[in-house]
Amino acid sequence: MSKEKSSLTLAAALNAALADEMSHDDMVVVFGEDVGTLGGVFRITEGLSQQFGDHRCFDTPLAESGIAGTAIGMALGGARPVIEMQFDAFAYPAFQQLMSHLAKMRNRTRGHASLPVTVRIPYGGGIGGVEHHADSSESYYAHTPGLKVYTPATVEDAYLMLRYAIRLDDPVIFMEPKKLYWTKADVSLEELRHEFDRRWAQVETQRDHGEPYARANVARTGEDVTLVSYGPSVVTCLAAAEAAADEGISVEVVDLRSINPLDEETIIDSVTKTGRAVVVAEAQGFASVASELTARIQQRCFHSLAAPVLRVTGFDIPFPPPMLEKYHLPSVDRIMDTIDDLQWDDTPVDYSPRVAVGGRS
Repeated sequence: MSKEKSSLTLAAALNAALADEMSHDDMVVVFGEDVGTLGGVFRITEGLSQQFGDHRCFDTPLAESGIAGTAIGMALGGARPVIEMQFDAFAYPAFQQLMSHLAKMRNRTRGHASLPVTVRIPYGGGIGGVEHHADSSESYYAHTPGLKVYTPATVEDAYLMLRYAIRLDDPVIFMEPKKLYWTKADVSLEELRHEFDRRWAQVETQRDHGEPYARANVARTGEDVTLVSYGPSVVTCLAAAEAAADEGISVEVVDLRSINPLDEETIIDSVTKTGRAVVVAEAQGFASVASELTARIQQRCFHSLAAPVLRVTGFDIPFPPPMLEKYHLPSVDRIMDTIDDLQWDDTPVDYSPRVAVGGRS
């Protein structure tokens, strides 16, 4: 086995994962808008149609509800469809199919019908996308029983988690952070393949021992405060942790990887250790994944907390135009300002939500 490492982008890792699963199982099919000849807007499916034929990777009409409905029918017939919603907000016309049928079919049939459908959704900001091309819609899916919601933040996780999602017999909403598509890591693709095979063999023999990719990852260890995040905001949290270290604050960063199911244990262990927590996410704060995380940490870690659990999120407004999105998305400055508010002494703190964007003084 070659262990030669090369620079691999997150987009290329996803492409390799799709190719490897299509090679593994002839019932894996990939379809959506422009995924065939063009190879996808972000080139995630580039070359798949040429390699596997246009009967296994093909373009569809511009009809997201039809894409989702077709995937459900094919899954009931034994296929493993991987469908792409070209942009996050493009998926909304498919909600009836995703929420009422994809999510509920197993429950509706008392477990007799499984729907191994993977719904790939590029999401979030950071690329200057115009209206309908930039949104953070993860809360809708996480709120819906029957859907698993995964979102990788690293090249390695992108490869491993997508292959795992395709193998599952349950539907997975696979949220891909658009702004991380071109991030790179020096990895060996052969080693990643070997690692996936090893982990999948464990899953096959120990199915009742949980999901290996539903476990959160401690991306950076620290002692003073925990930043809990996922997907596109993990990189921002790591940058904030570096900045905090320069000010003598030791920050731990927890990357959820899976939003639903949620690995509470890793979060609780981290916050119990540090005594302080900030939840960071690009989506609006009201009635969000960040809201749920904050409530659970506050409840489970109440006696260990030295300060209230705070949040840094997008503002409760429609996603702004490209020139303004940098003010809307969580930034290192906003995270650092919030860390300052974590009651490090007896000075009274105003915990009302920040309306304007601040900066480090």
